[in-house]
Amino acid sequence: MTAPADVRPHNVATREDALDLYRVFLYLFGFPSRDRFDRICRRDFPEALKNLWRELHGPGEFPRLRTFEQYAQYESAYIALFDVGVPAPPVPLLESAWRKSQPAQQVVLDNVNFYEVLGLRCDQSHYPPDHLLTQLEFLAAVRYAQESVGAAGNRNDLVTLERDFLARHLLVWFPAAAEKLRALDPPVFPSLATLLEAFLRFRLQMARFRSRTR
Repeated sequence: MTAPADVRPHNVATREDALDLYRVFLYLFGFPSRDRFDRICRRDFPEALKNLWRELHGPGEFPRLRTFEQYAQYESAYIALFDVGVPAPPVPLLESAWRKSQPAQQVVLDNVNFYEVLGLRCDQSHYPPDHLLTQLEFLAAVRYAQESVGAAGNRNDLVTLERDFLARHLLVWFPAAAEKLRALDPPVFPSLATLLEAFLRFRLQMARFRSRTR
């Protein structure tokens, strides 16, 4: 199962119109909780993923979602995949762990520079600036600002901000993390990662399309 290489944002009306999918994925990739586990195990959850895959023009049918039978399995798998390992977890959710061509400090600083455009500060007691959840939270804030701003010029600047952050950060490292998850093939997480990668590509193409037509 691979993420689509080409989506057509000007031809697709997605649930993005009514739902901030950045925040949805921020929630789904959050540290395990009973609430998250219950939602993932809902009977309508697999169908919701399939529908989103179609809206994002994913190739073929979305595979059957494999879930965890017990909360303890879900929690331990999350920790073993993303949080704990020697010398590092198998799939760290940190950009600096995947971008070996740049010093980690430079990767972190570039993230922080983007956040400061919106006057945002990263609380590193929760997650580092280059963590997936921090990056998704920033993009959710950018999307909200796009919808809230009055002047068209300011909105265009925010579209450019989203485009550049996706192109220079998330889509530089997250596809490799998603591919590693697909290779390891635990329940749930490869499917979520594949959908997130497809969504990020969709948003990038949407931003590029808006930049060309403004």
